[in-house]
Amino acid sequence: MFGLGWPEVGVIIIVAILIFGPKKIPELGSTLGKTLRGFKEELKNPSDDSEPES
Repeated sequence: MFGLGWPEVGVIIIVAILIFGPKKIPELGSTLGKTLRGFKEELKNPSDDSEPES
């Protein structure tokens, strides 16, 4: 996972809990998941909003 070992991942998780608090972490994960899902969907099916202006 990005060249990180389990000790580094553990430290990152602990720091995230200290910064955001345990109640906010699931909400942040949900928001991140929705954002990534929307980004992948937009890459597969680009919308017509990006028409070049003449």
